[in-house]
Amino acid sequence: MVAVIDYDAGNIKSVQNAIEYLGGECIITRDSDVIMKCDKAILPGVGAFGDAMHRLEEYRLVQTIKDFVNTGKPFMGICLGLQVLFEDSEESPGVEGLGILKGHIKRIPDSTEFKVPQIGWNSIDINPASRLLSVTPDGSYVYFVHSYYLEAEDESIVSSTTEYNTHIHASVEKDNVFACQFHPEKSSDIGLNILKNFLFNM
Repeated sequence: MVAVIDYDAGNIKSVQNAIEYLGGECIITRDSDVIMKCDKAILPGVGAFGDAMHRLEEYRLVQTIKDFVNTGKPFMGICLGLQVLFEDSEESPGVEGLGILKGHIKRIPDSTEFKVPQIGWNSIDINPASRLLSVTPDGSYVYFVHSYYLEAEDESIVSSTTEYNTHIHASVEKDNVFACQFHPEKSSDIGLNILKNFLFNM
């Protein structure tokens, strides 16, 4: 059973639909006891960093997420769910992230050529050592919706990168923690294969 952590994030239902389409079982919940009993957990997200951290604190999910990660069971962050795993974000100065991984969230630089937010498909360069993306051909196109991007402190955890007016760490993995800035649940067959790999092979 996969816990899809509910903190009022916008893409929760699409994540649930993708999991069920793939034959997985999931429960949308913010109940700490239920989350801790699940085999895997996914933290989805669409929205602002500061609002997300406020809701995670309001629903008493900050410690639950840290405790779940510490069990060693597979955990996945998607989009904003990736960003809050890190230390802080230029979007919300003074707001601390979960700090599970080291790095910072920065705003995509403005330019006349690249619109911000980035909304659409972009190719990713995949680290051959990635476990989550081992099913994904290098150069595959995935779907992004974001104005802010990850700059991880330790590049060894970066499992894929992309270019959009700057060099973006598009996904990371460390031990049992996996996270994608892009939306696998909205990335057609490529994205569904990534989710399937997480659900059944991680």
